[in-house]
Amino acid sequence: MSEDKFTSLQKVALVILRVLIGWHFLYEGVAKLLKGNWSAAGYLSQSRGFLAPFFHWIVDTPTVLAVVNQMNIWGLIAIGLGLIVGCLTRWAAYAGMLLIALYYLANPPFVGFYYSIPMEGNYLIVNKNLVEMAALFVIAITPNGRWAGLDYLLHKWFCRNK
Repeated sequence: MSEDKFTSLQKVALVILRVLIGWHFLYEGVAKLLKGNWSAAGYLSQSRGFLAPFFHWIVDTPTVLAVVNQMNIWGLIAIGLGLIVGCLTRWAAYAGMLLIALYYLANPPFVGFYYSIPMEGNYLIVNKNLVEMAALFVIAITPNGRWAGLDYLLHKWFCRNK
C-alpha cells in the first residue's frame, strides 16, 4: 500500500491507533510483571472450545505454564514497545494478532460457553479481543511505523544499503 494514498489526517489517526494499542499491550505486560506472582493458569483453566484440552495441558504442566507466563509477559511488553515507538511495527502488529487470537480461542465468546454471558467487552462472537485484532491488522497492512516511528530510520538505512 503506497504512503501517498493516505491523507495526513488518516496517517495521524492510524499512528494514534498504533500508539494506543501499544500502550494497552505495554500496560498489560508491565502490570503482570510487577504483580510478581501473576499466572495465566486461572484464565487457561477456564478455557472452553476446541483448543481447551491444549490450554488445560499447559495449566497441568508447571514447567510449560512457567514458560507461557514469561512469554506472555515479555511478549506483551515487546509488542507494546514496538507499537509505541514504531519499531518493526508490522512484526509487532502480527505478533499482537497472534497473541490476541490465542486469548480469543482460549475463551471464545460463543453461546453456551462461560464467557458468553453478556459481559462488558463480550458481544456473542465479537469481543474486545477480536476488535483489537482487527485494529492490529489495519496497522500491519499500512506503513504506519514509517510515518512516525523508528521504522522510518530502519527503512532509510536498509534502502540506502541495497
